[in-house]
Amino acid sequence: MFRLIILIALASVTAPAQRKSGSPLEHLPRNVELLTQFGERADLSPDSREVAFMSKSFGDAMVLDLGTRAIRCLTCGVPGAAFLRVMHLPSGDYLLTGPAKFTDIETGRRVEAEIWHMSRLPGSKPVTLGERISEGIAISRTSSRIAWAVTNRQDASVPAGRSLLVMAQLDVSGGKPRLIAKRTVYDADAAACSIEAQDFYANDSKMTFTCNEPNGAASVMSLDLATRKAVNCSQAPGTYNEVEAIFPDEKYVTVEADRHVSSRGGQGGESQIDIWKLRLDSGGKDFLRLTHFNDFAGWVASNPVISRDGKFMVFQAGRSDAEAGAGFGLLMFRFASRPNAR
Repeated sequence: MFRLIILIALASVTAPAQRKSGSPLEHLPRNVELLTQFGERADLSPDSREVAFMSKSFGDAMVLDLGTRAIRCLTCGVPGAAFLRVMHLPSGDYLLTGPAKFTDIETGRRVEAEIWHMSRLPGSKPVTLGERISEGIAISRTSSRIAWAVTNRQDASVPAGRSLLVMAQLDVSGGKPRLIAKRTVYDADAAACSIEAQDFYANDSKMTFTCNEPNGAASVMSLDLATRKAVNCSQAPGTYNEVEAIFPDEKYVTVEADRHVSSRGGQGGESQIDIWKLRLDSGGKDFLRLTHFNDFAGWVASNPVISRDGKFMVFQAGRSDAEAGAGFGLLMFRFASRPNAR
């Protein structure tokens, strides 16, 4: 009998906590506010007063005014708009990604998505920059520098089996936007590390990127653009850690991570993520969980962006059974007065 009691006690300690039923949107903490009931892939304007976002995957680009909460459409005048991302440039113009014409999800997202420039002036139309892209774009906050990843699937000139991180300058001086001074800054074995670009920092001398690894794992990486040396900042082999927005102090980043599955259960990976905060120079030891959407069965939180003053972030509600990156509403997370305080 005593042995049975011990076994029951041990089981209660080691068994993962069960996920809750219902929706996290009905149980938001006081510092989290629902902004929209649709949309995905938010990006804050340089003054953090507006949020650009996608209405849906392969849809229209929208802008939400955080003061008035009014929403306007940027691309509703573009027939057959099928964009995946919209991001602000320091000038106030936009970069978008997406195929010229939608055929199917796999082709449109992973083969034919390209970079488009769109002026902030009313009535402007997106103009292709002639570069196909793998996932997102890193955009400098202070210059015309951008970076993106590319593989042989997007560009036949890239050697098969390689994943490249490419950097260029965006030139709009001649009336038609174009990319100049293009060069490869990092070359990886795609089977071991499929790259996704994220953020420049340290006066554009460094940048963060995600290394997507075999078996659904991923690592947060930092690259020194002068030495071309990359450092693994998450140091959590076999788990999912996708780097997202960088904080204004450039010491911390947000991460889509599955670190909580050890206590909540599940196989982990990008379908069971929440938003965490990581100190870049901590060797993966300084992780702090920010959202708890994945405590509810079938829900995740993803795609965070940080305001320039570090006072809030905007992120999206996601579903575990949806396509990666798909969102079902935007939310605002307000930090304490000192967002990096522990």
